Amino acid sequence: MSKKEDPQKMINSYKRRQQVLPFVMWTLAVVFIVIGVIILIVWMVGPNKPQISLFSSATPTSTATSTPTPITPTATFTITPTITETPTASITPTRSGPVEYTVLEGDTCYDIAATFEIDMMVLLAINNFGSGSCPINPGDKIIIPAPDTELPTATPWPANLPRGTKLSYVVQFGDTLDSIADKFLSTVDAIMKENDLENANQLFAGAILDIPVNLVTATPTKAATVTPNQSNSATVMPTNTPTP
Repeated sequence: MSKKEDPQKMINSYKRRQQVLPFVMWTLAVVFIVIGVIILIVWMVGPNKPQISLFSSATPTSTATSTPTPITPTATFTITPTITETPTASITPTRSGPVEYTVLEGDTCYDIAATFEIDMMVLLAINNFGSGSCPINPGDKIIIPAPDTELPTATPWPANLPRGTKLSYVVQFGDTLDSIADKFLSTVDAIMKENDLENANQLFAGAILDIPVNLVTATPTKAATVTPNQSNSATVMPTNTPTP
């Protein structure tokens, strides 16, 4: 049979436990408080510490702003075709009359006639060149006729015209004022005065002159003299003399 515990001891043991319990509770409370303080300190000084607005000024929070980055255009090389300049055709006015031309190095009458679109024989005639010859040298000045100029054809004229009648005459190749005056029974001075000519040598084929005709009397010409014989004798045949 077990021995019964002493009631007094049980009471004393209970009292001791009652006295120790508050001490243990307070000890645990202090420990928990210390641990809580440590945790609080670590939390406040750590990287994720809270912002306490009670004692600190508000710190503006930087807002990330999207700044557009300019795009540098990339040079695109385009092959541009080379433009060939087309020479502009110059409009040359049509000549209404003869013009003076200075012969260049390498010029020929054929080339000049082709350039000015004229007949080469007209070019030779208007410059009093011999038929088939072209005596030109660089620096010479020659006459270029109008494009439509043609070699004139001699036309017979009536010999019974009144004295001083004016006829229009187209100068022929090889004509001179003397030959024209003889042909129309006129004078060189009268022809030059009528046409305001200053130089009798400045005459070219194709020019149109006003000729006062029948200013002089035709001189009779003698026929060829033959040796007389029994059946005939030499005779003088006068030419027709126009009536002044």
